[in-house]
Amino acid sequence: MKMQHLLAATLSLAVLAVLPACAKDAPPPAANAESSAPASSAADVNAGADAGATSDTGLVLPTVLVHKSPSCGCCGNWVTHMQEAGFQVEVRNVDNVNEVKERVGVPLGKGSCHTAEVGGYFVEGHVPAADVKRLLTDSPEAKGLVVPGMPAGSPGMEMPDGRVQPYTVELVAHDGSTREFSRHGE
Repeated sequence: MKMQHLLAATLSLAVLAVLPACAKDAPPPAANAESSAPASSAADVNAGADAGATSDTGLVLPTVLVHKSPSCGCCGNWVTHMQEAGFQVEVRNVDNVNEVKERVGVPLGKGSCHTAEVGGYFVEGHVPAADVKRLLTDSPEAKGLVVPGMPAGSPGMEMPDGRVQPYTVELVAHDGSTREFSRHGE
């Protein structure tokens, strides 16, 4: 429940104005809803590495497991972005994505609309595929990457006029602290 309230507070009215209609109209996740899919671990996702694709740089890309609401269009657009970048993607529609966020360790206030797991890391929100590839190549000691909120122009949140709201991708350390990983839209 606390994560749901915090996630709602993270999304500003300015961001809500640019959301696709399906994301604005989607009902909030139920506070105590059970997931429609069994929980998976990072090890489960790593097992998909053997079945993954190979990127243009020769990196074997592990399968990306995406947990999302069944009614969110921008999450589907991010999945397409990842597939176009060479990743194989498995989608799990869940009633309560917050349970996944808590399990993998997304810091409070850093949430977005979907949570992915890939190569032993989590990827929260509209992180560009190039940053995910860099994460997998560099293999830092960390939990994962976050793009808090839903910045306009980020992958899955593309604007018709091509505008990109400046945003920062953050690397989440094992202690929950964050630091800048990359910047976009500047």
